[in-house]
Amino acid sequence: MSLLPKALLLVAAFGLAACNNPDRFGAGGAGAGSAGGAGGMNGGFVDTTGLGDPNNPQSIAYFNQRVGDRVLFPVDQHTLTDQGRQVLSGQAQWLMTNASYAVIIEGHADEQGTREYNLSLGARRAAAVQNYLISQGVPAGRMRTVSYGKERPIEVCSTEACYSQNRRSVTVLSMGAGA
Repeated sequence: MSLLPKALLLVAAFGLAACNNPDRFGAGGAGAGSAGGAGGMNGGFVDTTGLGDPNNPQSIAYFNQRVGDRVLFPVDQHTLTDQGRQVLSGQAQWLMTNASYAVIIEGHADEQGTREYNLSLGARRAAAVQNYLISQGVPAGRMRTVSYGKERPIEVCSTEACYSQNRRSVTVLSMGAGA
């Protein structure tokens, strides 16, 4: 009987060890050879996130950090602010230049209100972003929306500072646009 727990522990340990192989992509990791040669020699950038070099204007990291991947909303609102439209104009321009990316627009809400209300509000926020991007020339076929309501907060506390960060829409990029 004490053999079963030991066997399960051993299987779990092997499973975790298999997940932690830093050389699984060959010498130098996932970014090897992409900038600066094998293993990031010569001071090159090594991408450990899978998002690319934040200095490369075609990378997801550049989009997230330089263009901006999120838009914030006022309490109980799904209308875009001037600042939100400015971010989305930059997103639209970037997306038109980088046509190989598809887009998922996530709608989020703060923890106030019911689950159903916040799912609906998140859907309206995602739709507002999608409609703005379409109005700027981004093909609708490259985008889809999803609402998470209050289920995926990035800040967890009961203050306005946290709530304001959770009232958002996030534009998530993936390769393989159907444009």
